[in-house]
Amino acid sequence: MNEVRLRLQGVTRYFDQPGGALKVLQGIDLTVAAGQMVALVGPSGAGKSTLLQIAGLLEPPTGGEITVGGRAAGQLSDKERTRMRRDAIGFVYQFHHLLPEFSAEENIALPQIIAGKSKREARARAAELLAAVGLSQRAGHRPAKLSGGEQQRVAIARALANRPILLLADEPTGNLDHTTADSVFAMLAELIHTTGTAALVATHNLELAERMDRTVELRDGFLHEQPREPSRQALSS
Repeated sequence: MNEVRLRLQGVTRYFDQPGGALKVLQGIDLTVAAGQMVALVGPSGAGKSTLLQIAGLLEPPTGGEITVGGRAAGQLSDKERTRMRRDAIGFVYQFHHLLPEFSAEENIALPQIIAGKSKREARARAAELLAAVGLSQRAGHRPAKLSGGEQQRVAIARALANRPILLLADEPTGNLDHTTADSVFAMLAELIHTTGTAALVATHNLELAERMDRTVELRDGFLHEQPREPSRQALSS
């Protein structure tokens, strides 16, 4: 699978300040293909979260173009961009952001119902995803009754509920201990490769970054592709 799902071309993001413009992104070019996990690394404050927000159509760039699934976002109306975020892009954050009053199954079903699925279809898809993340027996539990790793697994399942073509993750294992983070990452990687979803994952964990297909570093407003050994196998443990 080599179809490009995310393309950033000349993306810039400047913030006006009293002393002049703060240039966070200074011309970002990036492609992420179907079934590919790309690690986004860089020092704190480099703009990784800003880049993810722009790629996810949550924040407008100062310049440049974002294309998702072959559609240029700059040519879309606000309503069309909202629909694209809902239907084509999944988001996972460092904190799970599950709705505390709903069960694991309901948290996964809700975005599908909002997208127009029937309750029956949404529950069936939720059950399928809970099985995929190994939480079928926890379907009826609310977030407070789940461990940190289980909460993040549900959050990942929710992000994939509407079968997005692109997943954007911001430190998805940042709140987890080493063992749990490794387990959650392995599950996420398997889902990405099985479903053919494109994924851009911001992380400070360089060990996990090395297990992804590519690594790009955001430094001084520019992206730098990190070389890999020719013999390296993608996602080797």
